[in-house]
Parts: sequence; structure tokens; C-alpha cells
Amino acid sequence: MWRSRKALSLQPSRQTMNRTDLPGLYVHVPFCKTKCPYCDFYSVTDTSLVDRWCTALLQEARMYPGLGEFDSLYIGGGTPSLLDDRQMTELILALGGIFRFAPETELTVEMNPDDVTREKLGLYRSLGVNRISLGVQSFAEDEVRFLCRRHTAQQALSALEAVAGAGFREYGIDLMYGLPGQSLGAWQVTLERALSFDPDHLSCYQLTVEGNTPFAGMAKEGKLSMPDDALQAGLFVKTSECLTGAGFLHYEVSNFARGKERLARHNVKYWQHTPYLGLGPSAHSFTGRKRWWNVRDVTLYLKTIHSGHMPVEGSEELSSSQMNMEKILCGSRTLWGINVRDITPPLSEERITGLCDSGFITVEGQRIVPTLKGYLFADKLPLLIS
Repeated sequence: MWRSRKALSLQPSRQTMNRTDLPGLYVHVPFCKTKCPYCDFYSVTDTSLVDRWCTALLQEARMYPGLGEFDSLYIGGGTPSLLDDRQMTELILALGGIFRFAPETELTVEMNPDDVTREKLGLYRSLGVNRISLGVQSFAEDEVRFLCRRHTAQQALSALEAVAGAGFREYGIDLMYGLPGQSLGAWQVTLERALSFDPDHLSCYQLTVEGNTPFAGMAKEGKLSMPDDALQAGLFVKTSECLTGAGFLHYEVSNFARGKERLARHNVKYWQHTPYLGLGPSAHSFTGRKRWWNVRDVTLYLKTIHSGHMPVEGSEELSSSQMNMEKILCGSRTLWGINVRDITPPLSEERITGLCDSGFITVEGQRIVPTLKGYLFADKLPLLIS
């Protein structure tokens, strides 16, 4: 079993800790065999640079000496599962030697279904990986093809069978709804198929057209017809009703866990302002007041590391008002809601009553908690609150 050997200290101050969690470590693997037309995350399809990236990433890690203890390591991307056995072994073991990790650290690896083999799953377990996030997106072959995924619907089913039987502490499934032509009935079938594998976690994302993606170009040219707002809302409500009815906790707009002990610990840090360190091209870091981000270019990242410099592209120091607004933005998306003391100027009793009467929130002690309707309007709710 993988164990860490050296020390690390991105310790949050008492003032900035919302929970007792330790900081988290994120590693961005910026490589994909193919690019999905909806994805705005940074990645490249030239995998010839993987070894050089791995060496550079470990050099970057060593640029943060004397850090405290982490309790989560999330290897995301991109497509981490395209790393071969040697590369993944070297990466995880080296990070365990550079940094110190708490007992029962959550160690997550994102996988694409067509990378899943029983041998690879066995290797991951031997390295201490205890959580798998599987990017299924859909079980319908026409939807998989529309999304240009490199796996088939049958490969997704086979991968889930393998992951479910591999003995990980927990595993999650990523799904996508709001696709052109998708009906409520078809989405219900997808959800029920996912539930049949008894996952610990489900992330259900609405397809959004972002940035300079191919889908954005198609939408601009009128070649992509998205579902209307009413159907999108219906799909969202169907998701929540189906999964909460199956015993899942709807703890964030797009995320569901089989009980509080199955929350995605690493991702919760982002929503609760717990510090985290990000390594790799385009990765972000946060210490409680300061946020910084790396260059979004593999070649520039390698060149900067090779020259002995940190690959940081920019940073910002958050003011108290910015911190409070971020707490409102994050709280509007989560079941723990917003502490009324973080709202400036303070909300009047009349405003709180109005939001309750409109069905957007409930009040639990000193916290304003979004309802399902509040989740549905999570992008607009902060404007109604602040």
C-alpha cells in the first residue's frame, strides 16, 4: 500500500478553515488521446511529452518545500488513465516521497472507460488509489457518438462491471444530460442503468457550450440545437428526484453521494474554501486568501520548469468582500448553504422571508440553505441574496 514519506504544509489558518479538513493536492494530467468537442479543460493530444511532463511536474512539486499534510490527492485531467503503468507508478510514489499525507487520504484517479482493465485497476489499488471517477457520460450509443467519446456504450458497461468488482473504497460515475434530442424518458433509463451498478457517487452535468470548443462553433453557426429551458429544468429535477429517491444526498448542484461519508472530499474543498495546491499546466491553487494559476500550455510549462522557475501565470489576493461573495456563490450551490454572517450588507428579515416564500431557500439556524428550486437557479440566487 502506498504511503507518504516526506512533509508538506499548505496549512490553512484558523480564520480561513470552514471545516477541519486538511488541504488537498490536485495533479492535472494535460493529455487526451482525443479531444471531446464540448470540453473546455486544458489538454493536448500529443502524448509524446508525457514523460517530460511527469519529470517537470515532480520538479514543480519540489518547489513547495516544507508544506503541511494533505488528506486528498486528485489526479485529473485530461485523461490520467492514459498514463502507462510505469508512469502512474512513478508519479504516485514520487508524490508520496515529496509530500506528507494523512492516514485515510482520499486518492482519486479519473479514468476513461476504454482505458479500464482489471490489471490496471489492480495496479491502482496497490498504489493506494481508493477512489475511481469514471467518465461514462452516457450509456446510449448515439449519445456517446454525438459527444465524440472514444469509448462505446458497451465499453462503459464493461468498465463499470470491472470497477465495481475491483474492491475500491468508493467509485463515482460522471454522466451528462441536456443533449440535443434527449428526452426525459431516455435520461431516466441512463440514471437507472447507472444505479444498477450501485455506485457511491454520481456527478450529473448539464451539457453547456463553452469557450472556443467545437460545440461553441457549431452553436454559433446554428448547427447545434440545444433543449429549451423548460426541458433542461425538467431533466435537472428528474435527476434529483430519481437519485434522492434512491437514497443519494444531493449535496451540490451537480453532485450526489450515497450518504455524507461518500462526499467527494477533494471537490468539497473547492466549495468550502479549504486550501489546495494544484500542480501541472493550468492547475489552480488557493491558500485561504491568495489564489494563483499555472500557465495553460504544456510546452511553456516544461520550458519554465526547466529554467528553474515556478510555472505561475497569474495570482490574486482576495479582499474580505470578495471572500464573502465567493462564500455566497459556493453556498448557493451546496446543501450546507450560507452563513448569514457572511452576507454583507446583512439580509433583512423581509428579504429572507421573501426568499423562503418563493421557495428558493430554507433557514436552518444561522444558515440559508438552497432548496431544489434554489439549486435550479443557483447562478441567479447569489444576486437575490447579496
